[in-house]
Amino acid sequence: MTATQEPSALNFECETGNYHTFCPISCVAWLYQKIEDSFFLVIGTKTCGYFLQNAMGVMIFAEPRYAMAELEEGDISAQLNDYEELKRLCLQIKRDRNPSVIVWIGTCTTEIIKTDLEGLAPKLESEIGIPIVVARANGLDYAFTQGEDTVLAAMANRCPDKSPVAETEKNERNAIAKLLNFGKKKEDVAQDESEYVDHPPLVLFGSLPDPVVTQLTLELKRQGIKVSGWLPAKRFTELPVLEEGYYVAGVNPFLSRTATTLMRRRKCKLIGAPFPIGPDGTRAWIEKICSVFGITPKGLDEREAQIWEGLEDYVKLIRGKSVFFMGDNLLEVSLARFLVRCGMTVQEIGIPYMDKRYQAAELAFLEKTCQEMGSPLPSIVEKPDNYNQLQRIYELKPDLVITGMAHANPLEARGINTKWSVEFTFAQIHGFTNARDILELVTRPLRRNNNLKDLGWDKLVREDAKV
Repeated sequence: MTATQEPSALNFECETGNYHTFCPISCVAWLYQKIEDSFFLVIGTKTCGYFLQNAMGVMIFAEPRYAMAELEEGDISAQLNDYEELKRLCLQIKRDRNPSVIVWIGTCTTEIIKTDLEGLAPKLESEIGIPIVVARANGLDYAFTQGEDTVLAAMANRCPDKSPVAETEKNERNAIAKLLNFGKKKEDVAQDESEYVDHPPLVLFGSLPDPVVTQLTLELKRQGIKVSGWLPAKRFTELPVLEEGYYVAGVNPFLSRTATTLMRRRKCKLIGAPFPIGPDGTRAWIEKICSVFGITPKGLDEREAQIWEGLEDYVKLIRGKSVFFMGDNLLEVSLARFLVRCGMTVQEIGIPYMDKRYQAAELAFLEKTCQEMGSPLPSIVEKPDNYNQLQRIYELKPDLVITGMAHANPLEARGINTKWSVEFTFAQIHGFTNARDILELVTRPLRRNNNLKDLGWDKLVREDAKV
């Protein structure tokens, strides 16, 4: 292949860089808010505590349901009894908060000193009478958003199977039905139920804000598809029933371990679909679920076209421009595919970890989108070496670099536009109606530059950079 030829297929590379991401224990920040009857106990050192204080310090007035179990020298040198110390803390949590579940988050230190959290939890759970879920979210093995993946994989094992008790209480415990039927009369609810097509149970997994959960559930309802539950649910006591043969579909590309657990441990059938990020991804996600259940989708093309029409004021700002992903939150492939559809050229997709099986449909959709838009296929670099990436950025001169917080300011100082990738993690980016939020983030640096030009500041900034 000559240097001028475009690659005919996606090019995958793997470098030897570290995970240049936030520590995955940060998943506590959104999971404790999502699961309202939970309590998260992070078991680590003072460093972990400092990180949590800085990452989540703005939430102190919300009475957060998480705490640090700080390991001291006596714990690390095995002079103290792990079981007794954890029992003391969990009893205090039970007395003060009385949660429905306590989630132990294991950190790097618990890995290094080989703390047997999985062995301690069942005994302590039976003694204090509160379920204890153990999730490993250490930065040695996991990237930023994979902390949620380990928590949901652990919770998947706690989902009830079909039993007489579960069957009689199913309607009371179905949080999705409560959200959709709130304030409706019984007759209206019965009429809504008749709109569903007869299909096997479907459970969706991935932590999303309640408004987005409702949006995606209603989008499927328009196609006659009923969502039997979400993992995680708003409450631990409302975890969805999972039985062999149930269908499951993910909404985030970083949940590969959860998908594996649902398939291998719970014998569920995974629907391999692109993820509902952007109008194109949402349409493809719904179409795939419809095809599995033998349903012909209705009105999706018109719905997608309507959304794109409303996004044109943003799209025109980035059409024809280039973007480079350094790799941070595992949303890179989905975001890249959406931006290619917007008319951008993606020069490189850095990603901390790539599960080609779980993201197979998304990768195929990215390739198809590039071909349809006449855009060159990007290289996908797993575990990128940041030094090598910076050299490629200087050479390619992208219009925008989506990067972790550590590299944003140094790149900006060199005249390169950046956007923090962490902002996409915390923004509402799923579904048809939230595509505008993605473009609001992507175009913000470009709109800022346009405003600076109007004020005459761009010349001053360039002169300062030379000095």
